[in-house]
Amino acid sequence: DVEEDDSPIGQMCTDVFGEGWGSFRIAHMSTGDRIGVELFQFKGQENPENNFEYWKTGVFHFCVQDPDVEGLAERIVAAGGKKRMEKPRYYYPGEKPYRMIYMEDPFGNILEIYSHSYELIYSEGAY
Repeated sequence: DVEEDDSPIGQMCTDVFGEGWGSFRIAHMSTGDRIGVELFQFKGQENPENNFEYWKTGVFHFCVQDPDVEGLAERIVAAGGKKRMEKPRYYYPGEKPYRMIYMEDPFGNILEIYSHSYELIYSEGAY
């Protein structure tokens, strides 16, 4: 469970969702070829009546890895995208260089950028 608080992950989530998100559950999975998959479960989730409301977003975001998080973020902005967070956040401030930022591409798709591999970031238990 992830709680809305002043922890690094709590601050990251507030950057993305805004204040008042409360808490959510998350499952982390990783494939053999280093692809990470996260499943989110938010409180108050409502299932669509027919499970095919094509006009609503179905995928929350995609994530890419680039050691130059800041540089890629600036290239996205230069291409017409925007930052969803003011600046990259560190998973382990003062301890490890693992950082991330949420972005939005010019079409409104949400992208996340990780500085390091999914396994490295979550092997320590980021929260």
